[in-house]
Amino acid sequence: MNKQNEKLILFRLKTKKDPESYGQVYDLYVERIYRFIYFKVSNKEDAQDITSEVFLKAWNYINEDKEIKSFSGLLYRISRNLVIDFYRAKAKQNEYFSNNIEIESEKSGEDISDDVHKRIETQKIIENLNKLKQEYKEVITLRFIDELKLTEIAEILGKGQVATRVLLHRALNKLKEISEK
Repeated sequence: MNKQNEKLILFRLKTKKDPESYGQVYDLYVERIYRFIYFKVSNKEDAQDITSEVFLKAWNYINEDKEIKSFSGLLYRISRNLVIDFYRAKAKQNEYFSNNIEIESEKSGEDISDDVHKRIETQKIIENLNKLKQEYKEVITLRFIDELKLTEIAEILGKGQVATRVLLHRALNKLKEISEK
C-alpha cells in the first residue's frame, strides 16, 4: 500500500472512527508490530497477546480524539510500553526467561542443510544482538528488521534525528565489534 492510500485510510479513521478503516490499518501494520514484539519477548503466544493489546489501545486512543502525528509511531510506542509492562509483570512473578528463540522456516521445500545453516546463522545474530544494551538492540531492530526510516525511529524513541543516527551508528559499531570476537 502506498503512502497516499495509507494517509487516506488514516484520515477516514480519524474523522469517522470507521471500524472498516481500522481493519485496513490493522492489516497494514499487524505483521510489523507482531515481529517487533516477538523479537523482544521470544514467545509466540505472548507476542500475539501483546499485539492484540497494542491494536486495542490504539483504537481507544483514536476514539479519545487525541492528536496522532504518525500512526506507526503510535503503534510502536504502545508496543514498547506493553513489552516493558510485560517484563515488569514477569519480574514480579519471579519467573526467569530463556533466550531460546524458535526460528521457523517459511519455505516448505527448502533443503534441510540450508535450513540448518540459516537457523544457526540467525541464532548467532540474535545472540550477538542480545549482548547489546537494550537501546542499541532496539534501534537496530527498528531500522533493519522493521525497516523503518530514521525519522520514524526518532519519533518512536523520543529523540532527535541526529541523536538517532548517532545511536544507530554506535549500535552497529558495537555489534560489529561483538561479531568479530
